Amino acid sequence: MSKISKFFKVGSTSSKNRGPTPQEAIHKLRETEEMLTKKQEYLENRIQQELATAKKHGTKNKRAALQALKRKKRFEQQLAQIDGTISTIEFQREALENANTNTEVLKNMGYAAKAIKGAHENMDLDKIDSLMQDITEQQEVAQEISDAISRPVGFGDQYDEDELLAELEELEQEELDQNLVSMGGLPSVPSASLPSRPASKKKVDVNDDLDMEQLAAWAT
Repeated sequence: MSKISKFFKVGSTSSKNRGPTPQEAIHKLRETEEMLTKKQEYLENRIQQELATAKKHGTKNKRAALQALKRKKRFEQQLAQIDGTISTIEFQREALENANTNTEVLKNMGYAAKAIKGAHENMDLDKIDSLMQDITEQQEVAQEISDAISRPVGFGDQYDEDELLAELEELEQEELDQNLVSMGGLPSVPSASLPSRPASKKKVDVNDDLDMEQLAAWAT
């Protein structure tokens, strides 16, 4: 095994034993992104410079113009490679951030689960059922007490309602009599004779029947 392979093996083993934290890896990736972003800006500026050089020489110095265009192409290739590298790094960073978030969430959920378990350790289900039964019974007793307190209390229920209505009618009649007396007594009966009753309709109907019989006899 070569020294180079041994070096990478040892380095890899050491890295596995130590193991960077997600925060450290995310920090390193962000530093790499910043470095590559600066390299992007540098290459973009060089591309514009070489393009301007090619335009400047043009047909006057064809060789210088071609050299400038060749450098421009190399810079464009490097820029395309950096774009792809940054995309890969962004993907890794986002995956690490999501993994770190999930780790923190799971850690907090486990912490909460232990707290709930600790709170339930001192609870006895039988005692809880007994307590709930006691609460239900006390609520029923409280309801009965409320009903008893709100029920009307007195002696009015001992009297007959019909007797009370009869007594009320007597009082009303007594009050009416007093009003009539205060008004001067009952009105006098009229002395004039009432008009005669009209003749019975039945009698008129009999006379009509006799006239009809005489008319029928004359016609035969």
